[in-house]
Amino acid sequence: MRITDVRIFPVAQFVYVKIYTDDGLDGLGEASLSGRSLSVVEALKAIKPLLIGQDATRIEFIWQDIFRGTFWRGGPVLQSALAGIDIALWDLAGKKLGVPTFRLLGGAARDRVLLYRHVACDNVKNMVNHAKTLIDDGYRVLRMSPLDAFSSNSGCFDVVRGLHGSVEYIAALRETVGPDIQIIFEVHTRLTPPQAIQLCNQISPYMPYYVEDPIRSENPASFAHIRAHTDVAIGTGEQLHDKWTFRELIERELIDFLRVDICHAGGITEGKKIATMGEIHYQELACHYTASPVSTAAMLHLNLSIPNCAVQEYAPSSEMINGIIKTSHTVNNGYIEASNAPGLGIELDEEAAKIHGPQLPDEPPHWRRADGSVTDW
Repeated sequence: MRITDVRIFPVAQFVYVKIYTDDGLDGLGEASLSGRSLSVVEALKAIKPLLIGQDATRIEFIWQDIFRGTFWRGGPVLQSALAGIDIALWDLAGKKLGVPTFRLLGGAARDRVLLYRHVACDNVKNMVNHAKTLIDDGYRVLRMSPLDAFSSNSGCFDVVRGLHGSVEYIAALRETVGPDIQIIFEVHTRLTPPQAIQLCNQISPYMPYYVEDPIRSENPASFAHIRAHTDVAIGTGEQLHDKWTFRELIERELIDFLRVDICHAGGITEGKKIATMGEIHYQELACHYTASPVSTAAMLHLNLSIPNCAVQEYAPSSEMINGIIKTSHTVNNGYIEASNAPGLGIELDEEAAKIHGPQLPDEPPHWRRADGSVTDW
């Protein structure tokens, strides 16, 4: 099964990769990098000639060839491009053999995957009402990001108000949902280690499932500082792009949940390896996603195949994307299940994709401190 063509479809903020073979099959992957997706498109164009003529069943070989075959390896752009290719190859492999991809990854370690949904936090009343709706829909894990509410129209993030005001939000949410609903507290990397410690200890009485991305992920030693001063569980990783960038956080047991985004971190092949590294240290995956059904399907098949999956991020796709990507997985009562369709169970309508084309999202808020200096998004 030789690769004959690679086509790239930038749609809205997403990048889809379709690989064609000489036996008439094709596989679909995703290489999205929100806000910087057009850079990934150019990387894919450069990689495409390396794929033509390759045996599409040699997934590990192709991964290694792309990663190691250049002096400048890794990084978010190249790893996102590699992820799109890798996911498409796993889709192809399942289609070639007529089985769902998760069966090629070791078979199902579970019947379905638990999902979490994000709760709007523009104000406490809306947050509570939205949470009630999601619980009525069957979701049992909710994520909140109340720090979003503490920025001015000018883009100034008030960290003091945010730290104190967040307690009101999580207290109200916990009172609303009771003890049986898990609450993830999202920070979006906006705090320093001392601020993160303060936040974790303030919200600890409200039993957060974990605090997500309390600080930037570049420096593992900073997580060690947080670890030493709070008993709240920590999750991070959506900004990390391979097993090496996860390694210290895993081996030193500095976090509890691995926020792998397989569309950034080298695809299913690399995601499976990161999960295995985490299993040794009793860490679980809580996968980040790109808000696309291809990302959702790829994560589903990975998570079905590993023993240490905790939860998977999810939100329904837009009507426009649903008109381009056809899926076979189902969401019911807070879980997602794969079908018996071969591969990842996804198909892309090329003509519809060409009509819409790329449309980059607005830049995330470039937040400032009160003195005008830059702080993290």
